[in-house]
Amino acid sequence: MDKLLIQPLIAVLVSSLIAARSYRRKSLNLSGAIAGFAVMTIHIAVGYRYGALLLMFFFTSSKLTKIGEDKKRRVDADFKEGGQRNWVQVLSNSGIASMLVLILWAKSGLQEKCLDSNDSVLVTALVGGVIGHYACSNGDTWSSELGVLSDAQPRLITTLKPVRKGTNGGVTKAGLLAAAAAGSLIGLTFVVIGFLTTKCAYDVALKQLLVIPISTLAGLGGSVIDSLLGATLQFSGFCTVRNKVVGKPGPTVEQISGLNFLDNNAVNVVSILLTTILTSIACVYVF
Repeated sequence: MDKLLIQPLIAVLVSSLIAARSYRRKSLNLSGAIAGFAVMTIHIAVGYRYGALLLMFFFTSSKLTKIGEDKKRRVDADFKEGGQRNWVQVLSNSGIASMLVLILWAKSGLQEKCLDSNDSVLVTALVGGVIGHYACSNGDTWSSELGVLSDAQPRLITTLKPVRKGTNGGVTKAGLLAAAAAGSLIGLTFVVIGFLTTKCAYDVALKQLLVIPISTLAGLGGSVIDSLLGATLQFSGFCTVRNKVVGKPGPTVEQISGLNFLDNNAVNVVSILLTTILTSIACVYVF
């Protein structure tokens, strides 16, 4: 059977199984499962590397979300059992990459190419953007999910003053290290799958290893950008009734930091967009 038929069929099958499983395990609600099926199908159908990046982000973030749930329940005012991401959260963390992947399909079909500006600056920029996107998404999620479990008190990234756990823009050393590790995992996934699915000259193939340090920096940098936005443009306050940090002002809420301008999903989209652009530029320059 032709690759043009086989790969989309595999994409639909794998995506439907994962979406159904995630819904049953409460990693996604119904709208999140439907959106997840759509973006997974797009990624896998266009290229196995892109599908692998999305799935690596999804599986690791879903697993980390469920670690230390009792502790997170005490801190997070919006805690949901199992994470239960909805369609807005799914698209916030995969929408930009989905658009880039569709442009790649229009440009080069189902042919997966190495990062090589001498061959195509546009393809290198687009693929680099996808890498940066998931390095940022993974880095921010790992940083948040593991940082809140740290015994260290977070510090607001803009002032370095100690703040309560759950404060937007609060960072810990453990969280920043987790972000870098998450980014490096995205890079490693891209390189390993790429060696299996792409064909290019030996020197170009060897140079793909540089994706790992680039994605490590993208994971760390994306988390820092997210924290800066959270500390300045996202409201954080302490509710004296619920005894928790909350994301909306109110009569019983004492402001900690940030303007009430962006919510968490908007912060994710902006930080991902900026990291995507920066990583895209870096890949064009390096490769």
